[in-house]
Amino acid sequence: MRNCWPLLVLALVLAGCPLPNHRLALRIRDDVPETHEGLSLAWYQTVGVELEPGNQVQLVHNGHVFDILEQEIRAARSSIHILVYIWRAGDPSDRLIKALRERHPGVACRILVDPLGSMRFQADVGPELVAAGCEVRVFRPLRGTIASFNLKRLQSRLHRKLAVRDGVSGLTGGWGIWKSWEGNGKKPGEWRDANIWVQGPAVRGIQLAFAQNWQEAGGGMLPDEAFPDPIPPSGEARAGFVTHTGAPVLTNAERMTLLAIASAKKRLWISNSYFIPTGPIQDMLIAKAKAGVDVRVLTPGRHHDIPPVHEGQRATYARLLENGVRIWEYEISMMHSKTLLVDDRLSMVGSTNLDPLAFSAEEGSLVVDDATLASQLAVAFEEDMRHSVEIRWDSWRRRGLFKRLSERVTVLFGKYL
Repeated sequence: MRNCWPLLVLALVLAGCPLPNHRLALRIRDDVPETHEGLSLAWYQTVGVELEPGNQVQLVHNGHVFDILEQEIRAARSSIHILVYIWRAGDPSDRLIKALRERHPGVACRILVDPLGSMRFQADVGPELVAAGCEVRVFRPLRGTIASFNLKRLQSRLHRKLAVRDGVSGLTGGWGIWKSWEGNGKKPGEWRDANIWVQGPAVRGIQLAFAQNWQEAGGGMLPDEAFPDPIPPSGEARAGFVTHTGAPVLTNAERMTLLAIASAKKRLWISNSYFIPTGPIQDMLIAKAKAGVDVRVLTPGRHHDIPPVHEGQRATYARLLENGVRIWEYEISMMHSKTLLVDDRLSMVGSTNLDPLAFSAEEGSLVVDDATLASQLAVAFEEDMRHSVEIRWDSWRRRGLFKRLSERVTVLFGKYL
């Protein structure tokens, strides 16, 4: 036993050393290539997803998401798959159920929801979908989870939002099927959200994400026609769908975000509804701001749907503001978007929030290398800023002690959820 002490001391010393591969030292240290092929390879090395050419993409804002969902349902010829965190009874649900009832004969309908977000789904919505001929499943039911006090399983929710038509077109973003997503995001009860529709080879990754979650929920293998190969090219955009799930040390969500930030050379504009970034993400945002990149963050303001998270996000402001990151809060409704814009080409739209709970959930984002989409996302971001208030460092640092303490308590609590 006495001879083991040197090894034990060495282990303790090494545990506290900032070794090159220590998780807290994660950074994308190399310059990210700017060529289409080099950028695609960087994404493949970091998150295992290439940015494939041949995709048509379209931004879908706010209540227009229900128009696209209905169009996809009615256009389906072999299958329609919908996976969503929130599906609750109401007008949007009724509209989509009607379209599903009227879909073309022989079109398979598979629906997967998360029970935590979709309250009363099994009583109010599920039976109608079954009556419409859909196979309906619930992801990681809560009954056994709550009874066993399995907090980790309770956290590990299905937060993705996906719709896939015939394996060739798909929709993702922050949308849910409920009244909050109606309208145009400019009234308190109408959430501001961003989504993206895609047709082309990148849809295969979205369909794969659905298939994997569907299997875990007890569903069978999807048939061959759900994965057409090859998927014909439909546009000029390069794109890939990045999925991520909970991990004990480092998630794909963090890898994805860090790589996107590292790619910025002129502009980095982030919209995120639950913005409590990790230390490494904060470090890279600050490094980019100090290098002269225009770093802007748009977050929810006074209409936040979860007030403690709003306090937690504000606890991150001081360090970022002091070091050159600019922050705005959306003032006219709940800002629910999860987008990221890099320079004039790279865009990211999906379900991924930047808070501790999101890194425990099933998430997904479409990454797009396309100048036209980047320009459209920039216009939308600038429009959102017109309805927002900039938080300035000179006034922020004078906020009261009680406010600072409440923010810190929220962040500490979030770390252990």
